[in-house]
Amino acid sequence: TNPGFVVRITQAGLDYAHQHAIAVLEKELAQLKLPDISGDFRIRHVGKVRYEISRLDLRSFHLPYSRISLVPNVGLQVAISNAFAELDGNWRVKLHFIRDHGSFDLNVENVYIKINLKLGSDAAGKPTADTADCSTRISKVRVHFSGKFGWLYNLFDRAIEPRFRDILQSKVCEIVASSVRSELQPYLRTLPVTARIDAKAGIDYSLVAPPTATAQSLDVGLKGEFFSLAHRSAVPFPPLALAFPPDHDRMVYFGASSYFFNTAGFAYHAAGALVFEITDSMIPKGVEFHLNTTTFSAFVPQLEKMYPDTPMKLRLSAPSAPFLTIGPGGLSLTPVVDIQAYAILPSSSLAPLFLLGLTSNVSAVVDVKSGHIVGSLKVGRIKLSLKHSDVGTFQVRTLQSIMNIFASSILLPRLNARLDQGFPLPLPDRIQLSNILVRFHQNFLLLGADVQYQPR
Repeated sequence: TNPGFVVRITQAGLDYAHQHAIAVLEKELAQLKLPDISGDFRIRHVGKVRYEISRLDLRSFHLPYSRISLVPNVGLQVAISNAFAELDGNWRVKLHFIRDHGSFDLNVENVYIKINLKLGSDAAGKPTADTADCSTRISKVRVHFSGKFGWLYNLFDRAIEPRFRDILQSKVCEIVASSVRSELQPYLRTLPVTARIDAKAGIDYSLVAPPTATAQSLDVGLKGEFFSLAHRSAVPFPPLALAFPPDHDRMVYFGASSYFFNTAGFAYHAAGALVFEITDSMIPKGVEFHLNTTTFSAFVPQLEKMYPDTPMKLRLSAPSAPFLTIGPGGLSLTPVVDIQAYAILPSSSLAPLFLLGLTSNVSAVVDVKSGHIVGSLKVGRIKLSLKHSDVGTFQVRTLQSIMNIFASSILLPRLNARLDQGFPLPLPDRIQLSNILVRFHQNFLLLGADVQYQPR
């Protein structure tokens, strides 16, 4: 299944995320708990030396050099080099009648860590991350002991350095795996796979497949489908493939297909939300007429005889879901609207007057604001046709001007107010977008942005 919405994370975006992830990992490693060490070793012609290492305290763990790389068709690889750590502790030795104890400082240098991350998706369509492989290599361990028996400490040093190296190498990868499970995985799960928009509709942003790594980006295909909250039904048209341009200037790109937008019209139509009523109280103060039969009798003369000086109501509805197209020139649609006119009788019942069909070319301006896709519509010249009349025939052309006023001064401002609230983009927690780019391509809207993460 083609995705209806695509998120592309470029190398610049991965580098930015990597900076924050390494800072978290550095803090996790600095809290590494090391076990006490004990053992013995034999000195020729002297005897067996018993030693104990306790109260190991890791003072710091620094990761000065690291990089994240894309591994096509596999995932991500993080390589850390020249890392170093400092720790101290207590020691105790026993050799025949010689007993001594003290403290020591230990420096771990030239630590190399390689981490392979496997990215996937679970049954709910949420992204997952796991450590596919981790290896640690430590080139140098230097120990400085305090005490009186220098010759013994040198032997002691050679005995415990390999043990320190082995323990640290295994513990580092344990911490890496734990950090991925406790930090990265829960954060990825903050990506909203369903987003409630209002009382009528929501958006399905579940992953349709695991993220795909290429040589230049990490691509995530999402369902990108609006749905009615009351009753979700199958969309009667498929999503088309999106031909992404080779843009990599921004950290992240969003590809919102025409399918994505058209499912919005389908969902709202199915929810019965594409019905709008205009009454006299909604006419702006600057407009010099009222919505009643007296005004409309200038265009439909028989109204004054049948319903003299009677208030009216217009009910606008879409007989079918609006369908838009996206191309390099922008986003456009040609909605079909039915306008049913009623006379409001003294009993508050409605008397049907006439049914008009309205078509118009509509263009849209799209932007991103506070993590939402926002927009505004501009209506071109409208065309009217008479579908049915309960008051006899009349010239529909004469109603063009008054219907233009209703569309431009009443209907359009309300639609644009709703569109200005926008629809949420699929963003995990504490992410803000900046440096927004908006471009139109065949069958999809391309949004580019840089990312700023707000830590707690």
